[in-house]
Amino acid sequence: MNKFIEEYYELLTKEYSGINLTRITDYEEFKLKQISDSIEPYEQSQVFQDSLAKTGVMVDIGFGGGFPILPLARHAGQYRYFGVETRAKKVKVVAEIAEKLGLKNTSFFHSRIEQIMIDIPVVCTFKAVGKVNDFLNKIYTTEIIQVFFYKGPNFYEIEYDQIKEAKKHWKIIEEKEINLPGVEKRILIGFENKQARKGLNNLVKLSELI
Repeated sequence: MNKFIEEYYELLTKEYSGINLTRITDYEEFKLKQISDSIEPYEQSQVFQDSLAKTGVMVDIGFGGGFPILPLARHAGQYRYFGVETRAKKVKVVAEIAEKLGLKNTSFFHSRIEQIMIDIPVVCTFKAVGKVNDFLNKIYTTEIIQVFFYKGPNFYEIEYDQIKEAKKHWKIIEEKEINLPGVEKRILIGFENKQARKGLNNLVKLSELI
């Protein structure tokens, strides 16, 4: 894993430094706030681990510079990882980085999640700054799936109304504080849809992409 981190850091801060995939340039800070911060939610949540073990496929929505998808693909390499990102340049670059890091279990797609029908069991992850219910409303699926958000310390205060609305169609399956020394408190919150959303035949099927 140390070699992976070193190579990833070198790629981001040298060859791809002009793409702005990370604002962190200190190596130790990179290890903590990008690598450990991507892996620890999985390590500390049995619910997250069990969900991914059951489906074998993770869909990371809005992966930006490759977090958490690339560290997780290396750390839990027995699973398949699929990234969805709206910025075409980042899709191209992160795909190149994944190839250079030797990751064979990842693939990336330039799209919005609301343009994709999730027609197979998966685990979805969001590390984006948007609101929980706003994102959940963009997900269309014929399956019962699990969706995990990684949020900051004031999450419950800021998104109280969002959670209330989300509970109409989703049940909460995980609420866990993630402990990472040197990083402010994080919250991992997981949802599972109460029923599928069908009838949108014009969407691209996830099964046809992966």
